[in-house]
Amino acid sequence: MPASAAAATWDPHQYLRHADHRSRPFVDLLARVPELPDAGRPPRVADLGCGPGNVTRLLAERWPTAHITGFDNSPEMLARAEAVAGPTAGGGLLDFAPADATAWMPEPGTYDLILSNATLQWVPGHPGSFAAWIDALTPGGTFAFQVPGNFDAPSHVLMRELSGSERWRGRLGGRLRHADAVLTPGEYLERLADLGCEVDAWETTYQHLLTGEDPVLDWVKGTGLRPVLTALADDPAATEAFLSEYRELLREAYPPSSHGTVFPFRRVFAVARKGDTA
Repeated sequence: MPASAAAATWDPHQYLRHADHRSRPFVDLLARVPELPDAGRPPRVADLGCGPGNVTRLLAERWPTAHITGFDNSPEMLARAEAVAGPTAGGGLLDFAPADATAWMPEPGTYDLILSNATLQWVPGHPGSFAAWIDALTPGGTFAFQVPGNFDAPSHVLMRELSGSERWRGRLGGRLRHADAVLTPGEYLERLADLGCEVDAWETTYQHLLTGEDPVLDWVKGTGLRPVLTALADDPAATEAFLSEYRELLREAYPPSSHGTVFPFRRVFAVARKGDTA
């Protein structure tokens, strides 16, 4: 996670409670990544914002000989990721290192693939880093990412409205991201095409069927609600009061059916392939 999310304490266990649903966009993104350039050596891959490493290991299945490094600035996430670090079955290597996505600037020509999954929404002005990240690719390399595009969904609108209410704004005002945290697929396409890349950009709205009691609240506790939970961590009574109010709003916005609770979730994707000549 980047520095803008550093004020939030991350909980790998909570994040992984919905691992199957959270992994699907990564798998869909990975399916659109083209073959990497033949550089006469094992591929070099970066996973920027790797979190607990649960999907980073899927990169080793696609490129078994690759040296894959997952970067994150959450000590909690990196500690969990270390469980999957080490030599891979195909002779490659999977390792992890601390890094801040707001300042990460690798040397030119370092990587054949830079991939980022559900991280750049935490990085204000992240398109401004695209030129440096494309420069960090080898000729024919790929930069691929996906970000949530659901900031105008009830889950996030209600979270912001409650945090900005008279009761909570003193402690929580300005801590949450807004709809401008990410761009549209077309805007990402234009930015990356301007850098000379061949670009595939699209969006998908997943219809996640969640089960259990208050599953949408349980979902956002692992991601979007982390800044709130961190800000209130020293006050359990306030934490429970906020969650009680927010829980009731979510129950109305996402009523359960006989099959579970449907949670629509829009995601924005982009895959940019650098030209074959440096």
